[in-house]
Amino acid sequence: MSETVETDVVIIGAGPVGLFAVFELGLFDMKCHLVDILDRPGGQCAELYPEKPIYDIPAYPEISGLDLVERLKEQIEPFDPQFHLARMVTRLEKGEDGWFEVETDAGECLRCKVVVVAAGGGSFQPKRPPIPGIEAYEGTSVFYAVRQMETFRDEDVLVVGGGDSALDWTLNLQPVARSLTLVHRRPEFRAAPDNVNKMYAMHERGVIGFQVGQVAGLKGEGGQLTAATIKTADGTMDLPCTRMLPFFGLTMKLGPVADWGLNLHENTVVVDTERFETSTPGVFAIGDINWYPGKLKLILSGFHEAALMTQAAKRIVHPDERVVFQYTTSSTKLQKKLGVR
Repeated sequence: MSETVETDVVIIGAGPVGLFAVFELGLFDMKCHLVDILDRPGGQCAELYPEKPIYDIPAYPEISGLDLVERLKEQIEPFDPQFHLARMVTRLEKGEDGWFEVETDAGECLRCKVVVVAAGGGSFQPKRPPIPGIEAYEGTSVFYAVRQMETFRDEDVLVVGGGDSALDWTLNLQPVARSLTLVHRRPEFRAAPDNVNKMYAMHERGVIGFQVGQVAGLKGEGGQLTAATIKTADGTMDLPCTRMLPFFGLTMKLGPVADWGLNLHENTVVVDTERFETSTPGVFAIGDINWYPGKLKLILSGFHEAALMTQAAKRIVHPDERVVFQYTTSSTKLQKKLGVR
């Protein structure tokens, strides 16, 4: 277990609503740590439809999912949020002292006074590729996310997939791996063109390997991978490897939230409409993860919920301070926090 970190608020989920919650909470002097199972902020907007236009964000007749995330990240910079990415919350428990302990699968422990669940439709779970016997290697030499790059140092790494995650980690892990090969079923990719160009340039220089094909089998004993069998247009071949990262997309599940003792309604978390607090005092739920009569699953609804949640969170984190409502357009105090005065 790593050292325990204390903060005011832990936000579970770093999608648009979770990011905007940082802004609202920051205006009221509350520091935030965010935990997300994805390896980058943005949630569904960044992972599922980064280039898809969104038409119902106020003041933006049209904005892509990725651009919306970038604008939100820029907006919360003054509040210096701390991100714990590629992490899943495994335990949420309230101590006798009133503080919550939030543990992740990376061994982190975050202590806070308020927990905000902004996990969208739930947690993204990696899709397991249809490779016979892959379960025996999972967690030892087959991984679905990069939690620590040192895990791949001086290893023969095989990255499988054609999306942004596959290309990102191909480029990022190349300097630490002994060797690295990217496998994709076709030479075209669903990733940022600049990264694709960089990958092909590295391949031409012989820095990395690239193979068109599909993984049909794995070889090794005791969970330790030694090679992967690749099916190509010309037959099959064995690629030596000691670590494999398959990126075959994600599925949405409620995940560990279901085990936290919160009142649920059809795989969503029941909240009130005054504070957006759950059945556990001090735990709030905003965005698509929550339910109340008349609920609309819209990003702008989540923004509204974040604003009202903040009013209640302030009373928990700073119980001795009066909650004073102010407008950013006229409050020099708020403008100073935002760095505009």
